[in-house]
Parts: sequence; structure tokens; C-alpha cells
Amino acid sequence: MTSKFSFTAIAVLGIALASGAAWWLQSRPHSPTPVTGAAGSAAKASAAGAPRVAGVEVARVEVQSLRDDAQAVGSLRARQSVMLRPEQVGRISALNFKDGGAVRQGQILVQFDDQLQRAEVQQMQAQLAIAQASFKRTKELVAANFVAQQTLDTSAANLQVAQAQLALAQARLNRMAVRAPFDGMAGIRQVNVGDYVKDGADLVALEDARQMLVDYRLPERFGGKVKPGQAVELTLDAVPGQNFKAVVEAIEPLIEAEGRSLGVRALLSRAGQTTPLRSGMFARVSTVFSVNDAALVVPEEAIVPQGGKQFVIKVVAPEAGAKLPADVRFVSQRQEVELGVRRSGRVEIVAGVAAGDMVVVAGQQRLQKDGSPLRVVELGRGAAAQAAGAAASSASR
Repeated sequence: MTSKFSFTAIAVLGIALASGAAWWLQSRPHSPTPVTGAAGSAAKASAAGAPRVAGVEVARVEVQSLRDDAQAVGSLRARQSVMLRPEQVGRISALNFKDGGAVRQGQILVQFDDQLQRAEVQQMQAQLAIAQASFKRTKELVAANFVAQQTLDTSAANLQVAQAQLALAQARLNRMAVRAPFDGMAGIRQVNVGDYVKDGADLVALEDARQMLVDYRLPERFGGKVKPGQAVELTLDAVPGQNFKAVVEAIEPLIEAEGRSLGVRALLSRAGQTTPLRSGMFARVSTVFSVNDAALVVPEEAIVPQGGKQFVIKVVAPEAGAKLPADVRFVSQRQEVELGVRRSGRVEIVAGVAAGDMVVVAGQQRLQKDGSPLRVVELGRGAAAQAAGAAASSASR
């Protein structure tokens, strides 16, 4: 019993000693650790009140050709295209074309059975001959004062009626033949010889593919830019590897209320093009509004919006007498700019910078005021050399 009590007392005493040692180690004063290298320099500078040097990424203001355009999708269609339909009912007696073959303007493509109409024409011709003879005899009798002038007037009116009836019968006869309204290529027939068709039924499509149009739509914000005569470039999924040129020919005067879009039609240039094109082809259209061969562009990351305005942070040489660390060669300068066209992650600067200037593209949040010292982070070859050249250029200006 005494031995068990001794072991318990020893265990409690050991725990107490260990707790006391741990408390002493945590509460004892620590001696300062010396700081060396870049971290030590930054700490000393911070302790001395010197500004902190921020590491940033930069890019050069480049000059390149930039065009203002709008992308859209559209469909090709022939300059002249029509679905031929009859104006009267009847039975087809002849088809005078081949499917997919060429036809000439005025060529009879579909002939209907016209025996009844021809008989009507012959009847009206006979009636006209009778009316002409009656008019001639009446005129002679009036000249000899055997009949009154009123009889001659009646005979003249009957002659005009006969002439009108003949013209009407001839028109009905002509409508029994469907002719090609222009030169082109016939489509696939929808009817056969012997079919009885009603007026307005589809017979065959006719297209003149020598000139092609492309119809597409643009958002309403481009309504003030697009004008007849502007250049259009397009590619066709059905003809990969080829680019086609076109010119804006017409613009719809009304904006579609549902999609708020504007209809545009452009005429394709077939100069030097031998590839056959067909109506309905899918087209990717690019309408070119303007081309600037000397545009100043920077990455979009360089733009800093603030208070409804747009800024960039330029990398410039510090002013003489500025209190900066000895190894600092560049400082920041906030510059308001005017933006232009945006394309593929780059934006045009219309005013505010010059070619060759260096701007910050990453780390702007560390530069809260002008004159902040900065250090260029070299992510690519020649970054430091570019920054030095930009700073020298800014200093000379």
C-alpha cells in the first residue's frame, strides 16, 4: 500500500515539474534574430520610413494594324431566284427542260394542255373578222348618207369589243405555257407530264447563280457604322480554306423589334473565283468598318477603370532628388487614356500614351499613388531592357 502511494506522488510531482518548465520556456524573453539579404533590406527600409518597392509585370505599347469590324453569320442566296408556279389550272402536256440544266430567258419550261384556249382564240378571231367587215360596210353607208352616224358608232364599239375579246383569249392561251423569266439553272422538277395541277402549285425552281448575295444581321449598335459600299469578308463552311470578298449593297431601314438587329445584304465578287456556290450556304461574315495601320495597342489587363474613366499605369524614371532606395530605377505614373477598338485580348489606345511606352499589366493594386517605386518582374526575355528604354524615353520627353 505504501509503495502504491509513493508511485502516485512521484507521478504528480513529475507532471508539475514538466508544466512549470513549459511555462518558463514560453514566457522567457527572446533575443532578436538577425535578418539578411533582400528581406533584411526591405525590413530596414520599412523601419526607416522608406517606401515599399512593388514587383509588377509590364508590357510595351505596340504599333500594329487594327481594324474595326463586326462578326455575324448569314446565308447565301442567288441574285435572281424564283419558284415557277402556274397562274391557271390545267394538265401538263410537256416539260421542256432537264433537271439541273441551263435554260434561257423566254424558254417554255412547262406546257399545259391548251386545246380549249386555242379554240377560244380562233373563235375570237372569227368574231373580230365579222366586226371589222360590219364596221367597213357601215362606214361606207354613212358616207353615202344611207344610215345614221349612230349606227357607225355602234359598229365601231362592236369592233373594239371583238378586239378586246381576242386579246383576252390570247392572254389565256399564253398563260398555259410557263416560261423562264431569266437565264439560269433549273432545279429538280416537282411535277410530271400528265399531272393535273392547280394554280399556284410548285413546278420547278430557277436560279441565276452568276451573282450571289449574302444576307445577315447586325446588332442595332452598328446601325450608325454600316453603310453601302463597305467591304465585307466571309468564309463558307462548305468551302474550307477560301476567303470571299463582298460589298454591302443594301441595308434594311427598319430594326427588328424582337432581336434588335439590322438586316444587311452584300454582293459577292466572283472575280477569280471558280468555286460553284449555292443558295442556302452558311457563311461567317465580317463587316469591315475601318482599318488603322498605326494603332497603339496594349493588353486589356493594363486598363484600370476608375470613376467612369480609363487609366493605365506607366513605368517612368524617377524625378531627380526623389528619396528612393538606391536600387530603384522606376516609378509609377497614372495616365488617363481614351480607348478604341478591342480585339483578341488587346485594346487600342486613342490618346494618352505613345509608341514604346511601358505600362503595368499586373500588380496595379500595389501602386496606390504616382511615384510609387516598382521593380519589373522579368517573365519574358528582355523585359528589363524594355523597361529601361521606356524610362529613358519618358525622361527625354
